[in-house]
Amino acid sequence: MDVVELQWIGFLALFFGTLFILGEMFVNMRGIFGVLGLGFITVYFTVYTETDSVLLMFIIYFLGILLIIIDGKVLNDGTLATIGLVLMIVAVALPQPDFANGLYAVISIVIGAFSSLAFLKVFKRRQMWTKIALMDQLTNEQGYSSLSKEYEALLGEEGVALTDFRPSGTIEVNKKHYSAVSGGRWIKKGTPIKVVAVDGTSVRIEELKED
Repeated sequence: MDVVELQWIGFLALFFGTLFILGEMFVNMRGIFGVLGLGFITVYFTVYTETDSVLLMFIIYFLGILLIIIDGKVLNDGTLATIGLVLMIVAVALPQPDFANGLYAVISIVIGAFSSLAFLKVFKRRQMWTKIALMDQLTNEQGYSSLSKEYEALLGEEGVALTDFRPSGTIEVNKKHYSAVSGGRWIKKGTPIKVVAVDGTSVRIEELKED
């Protein structure tokens, strides 16, 4: 059987090509992943794409890659990266002879793209998308851990409302001031309160009832 008829081989080439090319963007592999990815993608476009469209689709695919790189290095907001991924999908789906093969190509590239994120857990990551909150790590050195523990320690503590709660305001607990909410209830300034729930740095209080 002709290798061209074995579409699943082409989809594997597309999967590994996308996996390694995007992996080279995410982690520093000194170009090794880039060379591997380029090899797989070249095989896919030269063997499994119509001759008259191979160059155009190849250009569109790598234009998508370029947009992802620009987004990760410059903009850091994900807009160009999304457009780039769409261009990559278009480049591999359009040359397919029918809808089913086009769908398989899209699935292959999407799985390859998401699988490349696994490299972040193994190899040293590149400085890309550092401004996006989800990519920022809240380390102990930055004080986030100690801040979280401080707020957790407030649970069950008693204090006083420094402002009127309608339904948010400021409380004093252990001679420190914190922002809090009263769960929709109005609490007057100077009212004794108790911390009944803590979620991160969000504090919920209730009026302290005298027995």
